[in-house]
Amino acid sequence: MEVKVLDINGKETGRKVNLDDTVFAIEPNKHAVYLDVKQYLANQRQGTHKAKERAEVAGSTRKIKKQKGTGTARAGSKKSPLFKGGGTVFGPRPRSYSFKLNKNLKRLARKSAFSLKAQESNLVVVEDFTFDAPSTKKFINVLNALGLENKKSLFVLGDSNKNVYLSSRNLKAASVVTSSELSTYAILNAKSLVLLEGSVEVIEANLSK
Repeated sequence: MEVKVLDINGKETGRKVNLDDTVFAIEPNKHAVYLDVKQYLANQRQGTHKAKERAEVAGSTRKIKKQKGTGTARAGSKKSPLFKGGGTVFGPRPRSYSFKLNKNLKRLARKSAFSLKAQESNLVVVEDFTFDAPSTKKFINVLNALGLENKKSLFVLGDSNKNVYLSSRNLKAASVVTSSELSTYAILNAKSLVLLEGSVEVIEANLSK
């Protein structure tokens, strides 16, 4: 699959890049995508939720009333879940929500996400660029030139570029990551995917194994 390479002014450079069909043009596996996104979101959860149960609530263990003759149910402790201020029954406890997925499934999910973006024509290849110093204004100019000023976009770099990353950090709708930091969730969460020319070879090398 051939895609035109644009410059940062949104104009065609006259060059084309050949995207590997085994990465960017497969039949998307939606279940693999679902599992990979589910794992990513699960890994973001802290899992530090905690409620005190009756053994952990502060209070006396003295029997609060006699066993019989009160006309009401027997009660042995003010820590009972039945009373205000008592412990919680089966309350949440700290836990990890992470789970394991094999590498082949995650690789298939990543390929499926790329293929979906290509099918939707939301994938753009831009020639490599950099800034002399961090400049949000220059990055906004790039977004405007590519017609992405009102769209959530994800820029994928071949190598780490601190100035480009810092230039985008104040923008809510734009994100910049390196090809090694890509996730299926990040690809699908963006309306438009912008691949810098140098990242294509790295992505194909990682996903063609």
